Parts: sequence; C-alpha cells; structure tokens
Amino acid sequence: MNPPELRVVPDNICIVMMSAVGDTVHVLPVITALKRVNPKTRISWVLQPGPATLVRGHRAVDDVIIFDRARGLRAFADARAELAQRHFNLVINLQVYFKAGIVTGLARAPVKLGFDRARARDMNWLFTTRKIPPHAVQHVQDQYFEFLAALGVPADPIEWDLGPWPQEREWRGNFVSSIDRPIASIVVATSKPDKDWLPERWAEVADSLDRDFGMQVVLVGGRSERELAAERIVLERAKQTPRSMLGSGLRKLVSILDASSLVLSPDTGPLHMSVALNRPVISLMGYTNPKRTGPYRRFHDLIVDAYGDPGENYPISMQNRPGRMMRIEARHVMEKVQVWSDRYRRAAVR
Repeated sequence: MNPPELRVVPDNICIVMMSAVGDTVHVLPVITALKRVNPKTRISWVLQPGPATLVRGHRAVDDVIIFDRARGLRAFADARAELAQRHFNLVINLQVYFKAGIVTGLARAPVKLGFDRARARDMNWLFTTRKIPPHAVQHVQDQYFEFLAALGVPADPIEWDLGPWPQEREWRGNFVSSIDRPIASIVVATSKPDKDWLPERWAEVADSLDRDFGMQVVLVGGRSERELAAERIVLERAKQTPRSMLGSGLRKLVSILDASSLVLSPDTGPLHMSVALNRPVISLMGYTNPKRTGPYRRFHDLIVDAYGDPGENYPISMQNRPGRMMRIEARHVMEKVQVWSDRYRRAAVR
C-alpha cells in the first residue's frame, strides 16, 4: 500500500532525470499525465544541457535546472545552488544511479520518491524517503509509469506533445518545400559504438530507398566524431547523395522527423522521438533488448531484430548482447522498408 501522501499530485514537483534523449522522451508522458490531473502543478526538471534543448518550452515543463556532467564535481555545486532557491512538495527520482541520488538529496522536499531498493543501484535508495513497489523488468516507458501508479495517476492517454510547436512550423514548412519527394531520415550513429550499424550498409540502404522507393534520404544526428565519420562514409559510398542535416539541433530534428514518411534508426533518442511523433520507424536492434528499449506500443512490425537468435523467445531483460548489430544486412532493412511501403506509406504526411 502506498503512503497516503503519495496518492495526490502536489502543486510543486521536481523531476530528477539526467540521462540522454531517449529517456527524456520517455519522461514526457509522465509529466503530461501529472499536469492533466493537476493543471496547477509546477514541474521543475533537473537534466543535462543537451536534452534540455529538447524540452525547454514544453507546455508541461515550468522550470529547467541544468546538471552539466562535463563540469565534473562543479555540476553538483551548480545544481545545489539552483535547488537551494526552490522548495518542492515532491521529488521524483527516475534514475537509479548515485549521481542522481546526490541531486535528489540536494533538493528540498518532504517526500522523495524513487525506485525500490532492489533496482536503486549505487546506494541511490539512500536518498529517497519513499519507494515504488518492486516490479519485474519491463519496457522503460512502463517502468516510468510505475511512478504514476504510485501517485494514483492514470498514464493513458499517453501524450508526449513533442511538437513541432507553433513557432517551429514555419521552419518545418520551409524544410519540406525544399524537397520534392517523400523523406526517409536515417540516424547515422548513437552514443555507443555497440549500438551502431555499419555506415557502408547505410549507404546501400540509402541508394535502395532512392532508386526503388523514390525517396529523398536525409541523414540526421549530432556532430560527434563518430557521427561525422559515419556521415563521411555514407556520402562517399552512396551513388545518390543523401542530404545531410547533422547538427541541426534537437528542436529542428523534431521537425525533420515529423516531416519524414519513414525513419530508420538504431536504438537511440531519435527512434523514440519518432514514436512520440507517430512516424513509422524501422528500428535496428541488436545490442539492446527491443522488448525493453524498442519502439513503445508502435511499429513492432518494423523492428529488425538481431538481438535474439532465430526462433528465440527471449525475455525482457537489461542484458546487452555485444556484436549483434553486425548480423544485420542491408537486405534485412530493405525487407522492413517493403513492409512499411505495404502498410504505412499511404498514410505518409508532408
């Protein structure tokens, strides 16, 4: 039984989630649900600078507190200074790591809600006053919804409200008008090499999308060293040169993905952004378990599953399987493109 003080949505909540873009997208339906139940709720969110650019200006995010891990120990001092100016009724710690525990400890609130002790690794449980009940491993999105259940808040209808927002629609319109064919966006790399696919195979897929499906390929992502290296190989190898939009920034990426008829992505933030935008996404999964980190409730028929062996009915787990992305060949991806063409293409939007 949850304590009585957790069965309400208070007026001032702090969210601690300082992870990457994918997790940031998963948090959005949590905060929109909290706002739906109590529109007066003021939500402050502690997160990293990159993901902050994605959610700053969101209708359900009232306050952003930056935790810049690149600053090392100074990041905690910065967060402490910001949190000292605020008082909350409730802190929700959606992470299980020690650094998130420290930030949770720095926030002033009578109730601090976190994961059960079994899941709160790195002594994270020491910094919370209440725990959600233990639960078997499930999809990351459902895992975050456990916090809503502890507050008696229904998760459905699930709302991301990722955009494009009104002030961004002109840029989206100009981008779409510059391309005269349906757009297929390719996410060239991720934050972890084990989740990446070979860029020369992306080049094969890009040519097939252009030649066989009449699509304009757009390369998307950031400008990290690995992303730029992948971009260079794709542009060198592809016979029909894709358009590169690397480094466009997360808010413009929302518009690009929203304008795409199809997105192709490994397990990384833009995959989950595409799901939030309800844009068909072909997910290339090998390193991570697609039942836990794959597209949520949508487009499962478009998953290229190299995580499991043929015929394997693997459980949902946090186990990673290195080396599996190399099992995916260009033909496997194009088979899913054909599935998209048969089932989704007529509904494509511009």
